[in-house]
Amino acid sequence: MFVDTATVLVQAGKGGNGAVSFRHEIYVDKGGPDGGDGGKGGNVVFQATKNLNTLIDFRYKPELKAKPGANGAKRDRRGKSGEDLLVRVPMGTVVKRDGKVLADLTDDNQEVIVAHGGDGGFGNAHFKSSVRQTPRIAELGEDGETFEADLELKLLADVGLVGFPNAGKSTFLSVVSNARPEIADYAFTTLTPNLGVADIDESSLLIADIPGLIEGASEGKGLGDAFLRHVERTSVLLHLIDAYSNDIAADYKTIRSELKQYSAELIKRPEVIAITKTEGLDEDIVAMQIAAVKKVATKGSQIFAISSTAHKGLKEVLRSLVAQVQLAKKQAEVVEENEAADGIPRITLSNETKKLAWQVKKQSEDGRDVYIVKGHKIEKFARRTNFDGYENVNRLRDIMKKMGITHELTRAGAVGDSIVRIGLAEFTLVEQ
Repeated sequence: MFVDTATVLVQAGKGGNGAVSFRHEIYVDKGGPDGGDGGKGGNVVFQATKNLNTLIDFRYKPELKAKPGANGAKRDRRGKSGEDLLVRVPMGTVVKRDGKVLADLTDDNQEVIVAHGGDGGFGNAHFKSSVRQTPRIAELGEDGETFEADLELKLLADVGLVGFPNAGKSTFLSVVSNARPEIADYAFTTLTPNLGVADIDESSLLIADIPGLIEGASEGKGLGDAFLRHVERTSVLLHLIDAYSNDIAADYKTIRSELKQYSAELIKRPEVIAITKTEGLDEDIVAMQIAAVKKVATKGSQIFAISSTAHKGLKEVLRSLVAQVQLAKKQAEVVEENEAADGIPRITLSNETKKLAWQVKKQSEDGRDVYIVKGHKIEKFARRTNFDGYENVNRLRDIMKKMGITHELTRAGAVGDSIVRIGLAEFTLVEQ
């Protein structure tokens, strides 16, 4: 079964907690702290492979969880890091989070860390110093990144076949390649995309046949435009039109309109036009149909009359496609080279850099004032703080004081028993 979309829960491993421990050995009086750090949580890593061609496995396994890191232990023993979760997906898979692309896996064995594991917490051995000889402070491990990821498979092909249902796309693919799509004399025979390799002269083309489009496909009619993602990566479009159409120009314009509705970029793709099923028509009728298409076709598009069943005109079409694909790839290489040449490093202040490292906001909740502190670094410290131990909380207060946050809270009106909230944690400004 072909499945090209899936939604999965991705959860990287939680970091292990740091340990609070002191040396207990015979003849060693008041042994120092020896609590080890927690191990790092495992990452969720996606790897592309040419051995898969569907996302169906993710319909039955919608949760992808990496292993957590182990807690630290006495004698300065660091917890074992959590094992990464390696997730194999078909080449051409796009991973998105809230609509933003996290990974676009187009090469065999390409790997991308999609979700990072949480850092392990420091044990109390990390906090020993000349003035703090018996620290009872240890950090909690951080949670790993957790979110819903949308997976989308876009087939990788040189040529994408587009056209109305029953225009002869599957027949063309079956004749010129090793693909064996279902073929019948009715619309919507093809319900899933098919791939085939066509050899011509000393070259070969990877061709993708997608289910046929109808007018209104972009609005969900017929099979809709759900499969058009599979021609997004193609270098060239081969537009097939039935020679027996009553209005062949209108058919051409309809498909072009649906492509434009789906993607303004897709409509700019190089195109070759083939009028199919010409084996039973007079040459005059075929010439008339070619002329009708030529009037409305994109400037520069080559138009051919073919018959897949009679093997007529196929070599000419394939040679034209090879030339177009090679040209498109050369142009893409030039664009990449120009972008690389122009990629002069420029040192600028990003919007994030321009902002303060932290911000303090006062708001009223249920008749009480709550002081909310936001900032990547201070929120990270708060997540790693174990609020069950007063020494741990006092350490967080010390960090706030060194960063200047305590001074800003005081200026905003906070006093000793004022509630401070950092992330999900709430505590008072001064130990009560």
